[in-house]
Amino acid sequence: MATTAKNSTTKAQRSTTAKKAAQTRAENERLAKAKLSSAAKKAAETRAANQQTAAESAVAYVRQSAERAVDVPVGAALTVAELVEPLTEAASRQREIKRLRTQVTREINKLERRGGQARRKANTRVRGTRNRVERDLIKRRNSIERQVKQNRTKAERTVKQNRTKLSNAVKDAQSAVTERVGS
Repeated sequence: MATTAKNSTTKAQRSTTAKKAAQTRAENERLAKAKLSSAAKKAAETRAANQQTAAESAVAYVRQSAERAVDVPVGAALTVAELVEPLTEAASRQREIKRLRTQVTREINKLERRGGQARRKANTRVRGTRNRVERDLIKRRNSIERQVKQNRTKAERTVKQNRTKLSNAVKDAQSAVTERVGS
């Protein structure tokens, strides 16, 4: 009987513990869902703000382009109006023509100098490259000629040595034959 009471107490304790654990799990799940929905809300707000910012920047770009399309011709017209002065007097016209002619001549001379300088630099670079290539070719040719000469000398020396050895071997063979025939 004592064991039965003990078992029932243990069962009751286990049941209470299990209920508490289930309750804790349910609370944790509810909190996780709340966190998730909070993060989702923040993400949705960020997306909406980004879309609004992108739309605003697109509108600003279009506005700026439209303003530029209007401002450029107006500015050009004002600049031309300022530059074109009424040249009613013959002397002022002549002075302006002379000034423009001098300016154009100066610009042409400047361009001519730049072109000549660029041409001379290019010629110098080409000449230097050509000389470097020629030097390399001469070095290579001399090296190859030297190597061919060394190889020819070695081959001639080897042929001469082999000829001498062969002639000595022939003489030895002749003497051996004459000795055998004579004996």
